[in-house]
Amino acid sequence: MKKTINQYEVLQWASLFLLKHNREENVGQLLLQHYLQVSRSTFFANMRENIADEVVDKFKQSIILHAETGIPIQHITGVETFYGRDFQVNKDVLIPRPETEELIEHIVTTAGDKGQTIVDVGTGSGIIAITLALELPNSNVYATDISPQALKVARQNAENLKANVTFLQGDFLQPLNDCSFTPDLIVSNPPYIAKADEQTLSDTVKMFDPHLALFADDNGLAAYKNIIDSIQPGEKSIIFEIGHLQGQAVTQLLKDKYPKAEVLIIKDINGHDRIVSAKI
Repeated sequence: MKKTINQYEVLQWASLFLLKHNREENVGQLLLQHYLQVSRSTFFANMRENIADEVVDKFKQSIILHAETGIPIQHITGVETFYGRDFQVNKDVLIPRPETEELIEHIVTTAGDKGQTIVDVGTGSGIIAITLALELPNSNVYATDISPQALKVARQNAENLKANVTFLQGDFLQPLNDCSFTPDLIVSNPPYIAKADEQTLSDTVKMFDPHLALFADDNGLAAYKNIIDSIQPGEKSIIFEIGHLQGQAVTQLLKDKYPKAEVLIIKDINGHDRIVSAKI
């Protein structure tokens, strides 16, 4: 006969197992709450409650899988929360990072209530485009991606969250330029990691995030160059998320093409360069 086990006991087992494999302990809490399907407050209030055997089995299998392979827990749960909303994610899209919420905050704060036409270049799971469509309901939002698999995820997220976004398949701005479309705001969190830096990444990132969304040539600057070179004439704003050492390089790329551009480098909550915002 199987011994019943309570929530606290199974979390203790998970913590020890994760530590043994040099993984973050809080993964246990996140996964167990997912399998129990309870709120955070209920989760912590029920620490001495027994857990059904089938839940314990699923939970332990997932902990072992994550600890031994590095698979992101978001690929196990299929979900990541971004800007207060749950987005579906899988191996075809980059898992949303908290830093990108600061990109959204900057755009929402500066946009005000005015309606504008926005394009999210390289949308991935659609987090930026969908969030902006929901936070700025007077705006028209478009999103592009070269990956049909990523666009499938993005469209499903838009449907789930009832966001009005037009998705187009193609390389960076190419789908819009083909129809002579000129947006008011171009926003992008493109691939910006240099291939030479791959070994510095955790196995959870380099083994499971799509390389198409991570790495770029030219020391990580190729995507910025492509987007900047593809921008059609007309006054507009450009907002990039950047690697924390790329502020000056991306600024120079913009200045090289648009010498009169007003370019601002914005730091994230940790004091690192994270956003380049330009008016051209």
